Amino acid sequence: MILSQRLNKRFDEVRRAGEAALIGYIMTGEPQLERTVEYIQALEAGGLDVLELGVPFTDPIADGPILQAAHTRALRQGVTVHTALQIVRELRVGANPRIRHGQTQGSAPTELPILLMTYYNPVFKMGEESFARRCSEAGVDGVIIPDLPIEEAASWVNQARKYGLARVFFATPETDNERVKKICEYASGFLYLVSRYGTTGVNETLAPTAIPLIERVRPLVPQDLRIAVGFGFSTRAQIETVVRAGADGVIVGSALAARIAEGASPEAITDYVRELKAGTRR
Repeated sequence: MILSQRLNKRFDEVRRAGEAALIGYIMTGEPQLERTVEYIQALEAGGLDVLELGVPFTDPIADGPILQAAHTRALRQGVTVHTALQIVRELRVGANPRIRHGQTQGSAPTELPILLMTYYNPVFKMGEESFARRCSEAGVDGVIIPDLPIEEAASWVNQARKYGLARVFFATPETDNERVKKICEYASGFLYLVSRYGTTGVNETLAPTAIPLIERVRPLVPQDLRIAVGFGFSTRAQIETVVRAGADGVIVGSALAARIAEGASPEAITDYVRELKAGTRR
């Protein structure tokens, strides 16, 4: 399967089921590197539709304290982009065994769409063409680069297209309509709507900017490009509200990262994801 088609196929499947996609984030190396695959499997078991797999960076400017701490822990373990790609390879071939109830079990290959979430510096250091090729070879479906503006993205977009990778770009409450249209020319897979001002984090209530942003952007986005909303989501009620407003997907990052960092078991993560996924039904 052409890689980005796996992402599009998943969005089509959830739409036909009368749902939006639940997109979840985990940093490579969380809670420990040898358990990252196990926790990804727990996310998928709860009904996660799309995975964002984080690549750590020393200066994650778009991230709040919870994810900044995850970056730091991963870097201390020596996690790099190569580590993240190896995790993806293991997920695709089902080669990583896990231990449950005292017995070793081989993990089945997954068709879960996987996006790498990385800042631009690791891409630059590897080289855009090499990075895109290695992502494709590993089984990555797309890449999110939060510090790459469209004015500097033409070369990356060309390489991503060449290797069949989705290109996810951001729009915020401050992004005017003309710029939204321009961003859509570069994006594929989905447009990442930042629901509120500031960095990533956890909110108990929905940001007042979220619904107006969805309603304003929705008519500007081509039909073949979905919109997914992130930043601050942690409850089923928040998800239900933005799905009713027209979001094709909802992204949960810091709330998952916090639970994993606090020692939640894989079973507890599965239960939490299942509760969030219930909020995606239209």
